[in-house]
Amino acid sequence: MQQTRTLKDKIFLVLKGLAMGAANKVPGVSGGVVAFVAGFYEEFIYSLQKVNYKAFLLLINGRFRSLYHYVNGKFLGLLILGMVISYFSVSKLLDFLIEHFELYVWSAFFGMIIGSIYYISKDFKLKSFSNLLFIFFGIVAGVGISLMEPATENDNLWFVFVCGIIGVSGMTLPGLSGSFILILIGNYVLLLVDSVNALFDTLTDIAKFDFSFVDNQERTNLLKVLTSFTLGSVVGLVTLSHALGYVLKHYKNITYAVIIGFITGSLGVVWPWKEKVFKTRGNGELLKDANGNLVLDNYDRYLPHLTDMTTWIAIFFIILGILIVLGLERYGNKNANTNTNG
Repeated sequence: MQQTRTLKDKIFLVLKGLAMGAANKVPGVSGGVVAFVAGFYEEFIYSLQKVNYKAFLLLINGRFRSLYHYVNGKFLGLLILGMVISYFSVSKLLDFLIEHFELYVWSAFFGMIIGSIYYISKDFKLKSFSNLLFIFFGIVAGVGISLMEPATENDNLWFVFVCGIIGVSGMTLPGLSGSFILILIGNYVLLLVDSVNALFDTLTDIAKFDFSFVDNQERTNLLKVLTSFTLGSVVGLVTLSHALGYVLKHYKNITYAVIIGFITGSLGVVWPWKEKVFKTRGNGELLKDANGNLVLDNYDRYLPHLTDMTTWIAIFFIILGILIVLGLERYGNKNANTNTNG
């Protein structure tokens, strides 16, 4: 699995990690779709499968070089590097764009997902009744999840651990947004905003040799929550990759059919024309998180007004999103042909 990669390949792999990391943070968008469209989904799943008992034995025996080659370390390392960089850069830019140009950002993502559906299904044989049936099941599941009512926040460490397993699903399951699932579970703000901010503040304090945070119960509780969530994410990533690797190997057509259906069904989550609905207390007062921000409950979707200029700008961004995916596909095919001829 370990490949000889050129500097250009390495740079593009980091960029793919950037895109995957940014997609994972946006509710309704799946990093797994990025992996699919960018053409490294199966290598990603099979590489994660290598994080197993044999890898553990290589680690405790100090055979680090063998471990690095066994788990396809160059590929995973560059991809994870891109995700880490994304979390502190591209995802911050996305936060800014969503805050100031929300309609156009959602429109671009909507177009990219439409392009992704085309990309995945264009070579897929739809004539089989069983394939159509599994696509239908995928659509029903995707629509069902998008219409669910969010739960309330729960910081129990065992529940947070399970949230980690579920939340990481967006990286491995195209069409299933881990961030959106965390909103439905009620823990999006706790796990992806409050606890991450607590880690950032803690690292800043440590850099200043200020360790007073150990006496801050709220901060230490959030760090415990983040640790539990991270452990759950690691466990989820490894176990899901093994399950997906098995079904991809033995039931590839069925897996692709469900993924196509799921992504199609999830289009409702990223529908651009929607209003945010925020959580309220029993007395009608708006609920706020630890940072004083309103807590998102769900979205109220509506049809666009064709007389509004913003609608046509949004449609332009939908088309742009589709073209971005088609451009990535064209680049991937060209790159594959170059490698084959070379």
